[in-house]
Amino acid sequence: MDRMFASDNASGAHPDVMAALSAANDGHAHAYGNEPWTERAIAVIRKHLGEQVEPSFVFNGTGANVTGLSAVMRPFEAIICATTAHINSDECGAPERFTGGKLMDLPTADGKLTPAQVEAAIVKAGVGSEHHSQPRVLSVTQSTEYGTTYRPQELRALADVAHAHGLVMHMDGARISNAAAFLGCGLREITTDVGIDVLSLGGAKNGMLFGEAVVFLDPKLAEGFRFTRKNSAQLASKMRFISAQFTALLEGDLWVRNASHANAMAALLVAGMRDVPGIEITQAVEANEVFARVRRELIKPLQAVSDYYLWDEKSDEVRWVTSWDTQESDVTRFVAAAIAMAGE
Repeated sequence: MDRMFASDNASGAHPDVMAALSAANDGHAHAYGNEPWTERAIAVIRKHLGEQVEPSFVFNGTGANVTGLSAVMRPFEAIICATTAHINSDECGAPERFTGGKLMDLPTADGKLTPAQVEAAIVKAGVGSEHHSQPRVLSVTQSTEYGTTYRPQELRALADVAHAHGLVMHMDGARISNAAAFLGCGLREITTDVGIDVLSLGGAKNGMLFGEAVVFLDPKLAEGFRFTRKNSAQLASKMRFISAQFTALLEGDLWVRNASHANAMAALLVAGMRDVPGIEITQAVEANEVFARVRRELIKPLQAVSDYYLWDEKSDEVRWVTSWDTQESDVTRFVAAAIAMAGE
């Protein structure tokens, strides 16, 4: 099948990950994580994020978000997030179903919340009033749904506001590797070191076959999580097949090599498209997503060259996503087609 720009979920698994899965498939092992593969993966994650952290493995990104949030919330509480956040726009109401709480979504131009915006939302929420959902979690996405990236100092400022009001700081890190690669930093520098309390650690978008991790950077918040995970149908019986993938990704530098390559392909794509008539780049390209307004008559013909999603039908804004396995030839072929069509 042709490689496409629809999503980094469309790509396959990296050969090193497949090799790790094959090795984990040899013989029997105890179920539910009581085996060496999971012990090793936990140790690897602790090397990245801190020896105090408590990682747990789940099947997918929505599962990581809803179980992590459920563990720190009560049904009358609320999550502050960006309107574009995955938990608000792309998880079919699962966060509200599983937490019982409310999402308080805030509009942004670039997917990034600001401290002043969050402070105002908390004040407006009616803290202490029994008639209003009580803010409990501030959730950010790194990198954001618009492909933009929070700098460490921006995350620290948001965490300071959250903690000053007694909120838990949650990060949806489905593309955290792409953010770290863009910023030139380690995973800890944009999580543990800046005050994140609970992290959804992504893998599937960066070369894994499936699986994510919920990491409690504040270990006190992990109390009872094993029950939350089971109650939410996210406890894998053959957990070694998730754990082995995380080890393959994080034990060496595969995680950053994959993410850096995807980012580089996005940069190459935007460089080629920036001066094409009828195409306007709408967001800063800081990870592996490119957003652009495309002249309406070009959208479907370009999708036939390499499939992608129409992000906003009203404004003709599209999203192009590059992956760990995107090749320069994929980009140059797509750009050449756009140039040819725009000139017709």
